[in-house]
Amino acid sequence: MGERVPQAVQNLVIRDFCKKKGFEFLLSSTEYAMPACHLMLEQVIETVDEVDGITMYSLFQLPEDNDYRKEVCQRIINLKKQIHFACENLSLSSQKDSEELETIWLIKKTLPYCLRKTELLCLK
Repeated sequence: MGERVPQAVQNLVIRDFCKKKGFEFLLSSTEYAMPACHLMLEQVIETVDEVDGITMYSLFQLPEDNDYRKEVCQRIINLKKQIHFACENLSLSSQKDSEELETIWLIKKTLPYCLRKTELLCLK
């Protein structure tokens, strides 16, 4: 979604989040920098049964495609696992969580089409 944070910074944020939450940080996985690439996410989900859950830097690292993102979330819920999002201090482990995350995603996707404050003032 046009945002970029260096991997080293992401790891610092994730490690700090895990420490504060009392989670054991095992291994960092880095996604390939190609549009709509989720190979590493898929690999982590396939092996999530070996751990309690996944911690991601941001919920906006989930797939942008609505259907695919919902599918990923549902798979985690069905596996009775969790995904934690360090920047937003949010977690996904239930259908309710998934619906709340979808609302946040829809707002994020809608914001670029909204008028800015200065544009609204011009309409007066």
